[in-house]
Amino acid sequence: DAGAIAYRVGAVADDADVLRSTIEDQLVRADLMVTTGGVSVGAYDVVKEALSHVGDEDVPGGGVEFRKLAMQPGKPQGFGTIGPEHTPLLALPGNPVSSYVSFELFVRPAIRTLMGLQDVHRPTARATLAAEKALSSPKGRRQFLRGTYAEGEVSPVGGTGSHLIAALAQADALIVVPEDVESVAPGDEVEVVLLG
Repeated sequence: DAGAIAYRVGAVADDADVLRSTIEDQLVRADLMVTTGGVSVGAYDVVKEALSHVGDEDVPGGGVEFRKLAMQPGKPQGFGTIGPEHTPLLALPGNPVSSYVSFELFVRPAIRTLMGLQDVHRPTARATLAAEKALSSPKGRRQFLRGTYAEGEVSPVGGTGSHLIAALAQADALIVVPEDVESVAPGDEVEVVLLG
């Protein structure tokens, strides 16, 4: 849908050497590499360890950086370039909703930019929030809630958990709650990212 030809590699064991080898094997055919999972902080988050050894040490500013972004879902992210051709790499979180939202916000625009297209982002619109109660959002984080959009109104679907993929399947929009807003009331105008 974003315009790229994707080559999927199956799940890789939580072993930095195996992961590193798998990534290096894919560099020969990749214009952009995307990983999911293993970018947070935990016993099985080996992507950071593996990618620290396949960076562009010979290029100033090269390599892969890992950051915690002020967003929800999708707080842990990695980005940079790897290998002899300085292949761009985006390392997304592993929770399904976090991974999907991160794809829409970062990977899809990267693919479309590499293709030389002008319209790289999904369209956005202003909509009236149609909800039974106010939606809360954590202070200091831009939140992307799943929603359905029709005729200038958007309704939330499902909860806020990054593992709730059933709600994602029903959504055709993301409701954007800015980082300085902690609550959005029914009837408020909000920004939405249109997915379909």
